[in-house]
Amino acid sequence: MKKRIILTLACLIILIAIIGGVKALQIRAMIDQGKKFSLPPETVTSSPVKADSWDTSLSAVGTLNAVQGVTVAAEMAGKIVSIGFESGSYVKKGDVLIRQDTSSEEAQLPGAEVQVTLARTNFERASVLLDKGIISKSDRDNAVAAVAQAESQAENIRATIAKKNVKAPFSGRLGIRLVNLGQVLREGDPIVTLQSLDPIFADFALPEQQLHQVRTGLPVKLTSDASPGLIIEGRITAVNSQVDQESRNIRVRATVSNKAEKLMPGMFVNVSVGQHGRRNVLVIPATAVSYAPYGDSVFVIEEGKDGKAGKTLRQQFVRLGEKRGDLVSVADGLKAGDTIVSTGVFKLRNGQSVVIDNKLAPAFEKQPKPENN
Repeated sequence: MKKRIILTLACLIILIAIIGGVKALQIRAMIDQGKKFSLPPETVTSSPVKADSWDTSLSAVGTLNAVQGVTVAAEMAGKIVSIGFESGSYVKKGDVLIRQDTSSEEAQLPGAEVQVTLARTNFERASVLLDKGIISKSDRDNAVAAVAQAESQAENIRATIAKKNVKAPFSGRLGIRLVNLGQVLREGDPIVTLQSLDPIFADFALPEQQLHQVRTGLPVKLTSDASPGLIIEGRITAVNSQVDQESRNIRVRATVSNKAEKLMPGMFVNVSVGQHGRRNVLVIPATAVSYAPYGDSVFVIEEGKDGKAGKTLRQQFVRLGEKRGDLVSVADGLKAGDTIVSTGVFKLRNGQSVVIDNKLAPAFEKQPKPENN
């Protein structure tokens, strides 16, 4: 009985050893196969690092503002009895926009003017009597004060009438009328907007690093999506005296001619600050850059190394410069002639094998003009 048990245990041990050996051989074979396995190469588009010459102009996005712009409002309360303008019309400085009811003031003015005449007559009489010694000097002084008081009262009535005849404070283009005939206005109620459109200001911001390149008198060119193909020239007339602490940008103002009035306050414009000369740059497609908080990088395509056939990728960190259209300049990290991956860099990794196929590669331009499909 004991011999049978021992024999059974021995058989079980031998069987387990055989199974373990078979599994060990299988695992080793899988490991060897995994070491020999390589992913198929990724198909990518490529672009060479090109040397180019860019003009030294600075680009920015700006907003148009009127040289003079105001919302004309009522200075005094009163009912509108006359409107002297049409919405959108051009007016000159001093043109009457609206007239308010001044019947009460006009009724008071003749009496005030009579009081002025009477006070002046009394003053002249008092002067004669003072010379003859009939009255005292204080009586003549009272006559002088009466003249000033009467004139002040009359002038106050005239000022009230003038304020109720609202006039254009400067020449310009009116906006949409905000009042109606017969409407009773309160002090400060808006009447119409008035903008001086020629010339017009273009306000924009530039990084503080470009401050040394900006000065008054530099030429600027404006383009707007509202007027395709239109280029309007002007010059920088002011540079702000401080840098914004939050954005680290400096505000710049240019003045441009706007005789055709195609530019309106509040419009968005592209600003190009022109400077003399050109500079040599290395340019790559902007889509070739992998942007990351720890640094921007591109994938350089190289011939296979360490016995690898085909082409492999090398991740290269770069320092970027100005961007124009589809292209961006590279200040450091690449050299002319390097070949880099131009699209789809987010799915790649360092050392990966690739195959180049540029059949569907997009065209990269400094001034792209996409079709409106």
